[in-house]
Amino acid sequence: MNDSLETERLILRRFAASDLDQLVELDSDPEVMRFLTGGAATPREVVERDILPRFLQAHDRAPGYGFWAAVERGGGAFVGWFSLRPRPQVDLAEAVLGYRLRRAAWGRGYGTEGARALIRRGFAELGVRRISATTYEDNLASRRVMEKAGLTLVRSYRLTPTDLAAQDTYHAASQDLWDRDDVEYALEKADWERQEAATFSEDVPAGQ
Repeated sequence: MNDSLETERLILRRFAASDLDQLVELDSDPEVMRFLTGGAATPREVVERDILPRFLQAHDRAPGYGFWAAVERGGGAFVGWFSLRPRPQVDLAEAVLGYRLRRAAWGRGYGTEGARALIRRGFAELGVRRISATTYEDNLASRRVMEKAGLTLVRSYRLTPTDLAAQDTYHAASQDLWDRDDVEYALEKADWERQEAATFSEDVPAGQ
């Protein structure tokens, strides 16, 4: 299976060791990290020692899944990253979608575009039956991406200290950052197929 994906405006490729500076810069923006760490940057040594190696190894641990660096097709500018991972402690019938984008890429539809590409991979190529994604309840921009990608709200829940300690895409110095809930959105394969059929019927000219 080809690890790279292309959309209308993006190329999603495997991470390389040379992406370290871009990941550090991404996790150093207080607005990007606002709903993850309260705005605190992930230390460079954590990105280099823990996060980037995890990104590099993810594709080998679960072929077809992993973390992808997203770059613009026109010029190759780094946009951020997307991920699709088997849900922990659940069989490969369920997957978890993730993404983090540079502030310069916000509001341009890149989040929805990349998310849809990975949703399609999960359902059409990997045999996934359900895809979920989570965010902090006040992160309205992230929630809009999930909704535009076809996911719907299924529950609100409170992260436990164990949940916070298990986060592996950033470094949080405190386990008491938030006093409100996280939210989970999800999409079942049957619902995705209906969405795809509806989109196709809208795109086909009358009489065809």
